[in-house]
This record gives sequence, C-alpha cells and structure tokens, in this order.
Amino acid sequence: MADDIVNPDHTGDVGGPDDERQAAAEQAAAKADREGLSEADRAILDEAAAEAEVDLVAEYRDRAARAEAELVNFRARVERDRQVNRDATVADVLRSVLPAFDDLDRAEANGDVPEGSALELVVQKLRAGFERYGLQRVGVVGEPFDPNVHEALMQLEVDGVEGQVIHEVVQPGYLIGERVVRAAKVAVAVPKPE
Repeated sequence: MADDIVNPDHTGDVGGPDDERQAAAEQAAAKADREGLSEADRAILDEAAAEAEVDLVAEYRDRAARAEAELVNFRARVERDRQVNRDATVADVLRSVLPAFDDLDRAEANGDVPEGSALELVVQKLRAGFERYGLQRVGVVGEPFDPNVHEALMQLEVDGVEGQVIHEVVQPGYLIGERVVRAAKVAVAVPKPE
C-alpha cells in the first residue's frame, strides 16, 4: 500500500516536528476539500476511506499471522537443535564409559558378578541410568545385518540362512535414538553358494 513506498529523500528520522506539521496541514487541506463537496461525494470518500482501513487491517492481520508462524517454526527449530546437541553430548559421555560396560559384560559372562551381590546391583543401576537417556544396545545373534548399526568383521558361509544375519557378536553396539554411539562388531552369516 502507500506505506510500502520508499522515499529516497527520507533520512530515517521518524515522527519529527516537521512530520507532525505536515500531517496537520494535510488533514486541514482534506477537511477544507471535503467542505466543498456534496453529500454523495463525501459518502464516496468515507466509503473509500473505510475500504482502505479494512485493507490495512487485513494486511496487518496477515503480517501478524506470518510472524506468529515464523515464531512457531523458530521455536521448533531451537527445540530440535537443543535435542540434537543433548544427544551428541550424552553420546560423547557414553563413548567414554562403554569400555567399562564391556568389562562388566565380560565379568557377567564369566560368572564374576555373583547373583544378588552389591556388584550386580551397581551394574543394574548403571544400565538403568543410561537407558533413561535413551541408550539402546544393538547386535543380537540372528537379527538381520544392518550396515548402519553393525560393523562386519567377517563373513561366514552357513547352511540354512537366508540373506545376511548376525552369526556372532564380537562387541555390542549402542544407539541413542537414531544416533549410533558405537556400531556393533559382528560376524555375519551368509548363505552357502550352490
């Protein structure tokens, strides 16, 4: 509308005394011009002014709706970025703790963590604590091989398998959400060629 016209002579001052005097002079001229008009002409001018105000209100509503949508998008983007940063930080911390998890797994597999002992309680609490942050273990014998979360160390030709499946887990992997903290190191079983 008229508000969108750029005045090249405008220096950036808004609402100075000269602007107020000019606006008052324009209003006085418009009033004088209206006094010489017929009643029908005044009604036409009033209707045009009302339409201009309606258009201006519609434009401001549109601008407000766009600004609100931009704010909602900005908040969603900030929240998404915050979650990504949180997951990255948790993943970094977990990477440093995973060797201890591996040692606990080996101790359990060898029977060095007696059932009902204090060490077993500590192991359970550690795992439960990290699961709260979304830590998931990956790499189970028999599941399909997925190169996104599994690292194949070797391939074994095995009778009776279809496709590529995990035959043995050398080192378990871990995920946080969709982020791979550590890929599972596995041996992959493939069908024997005929």
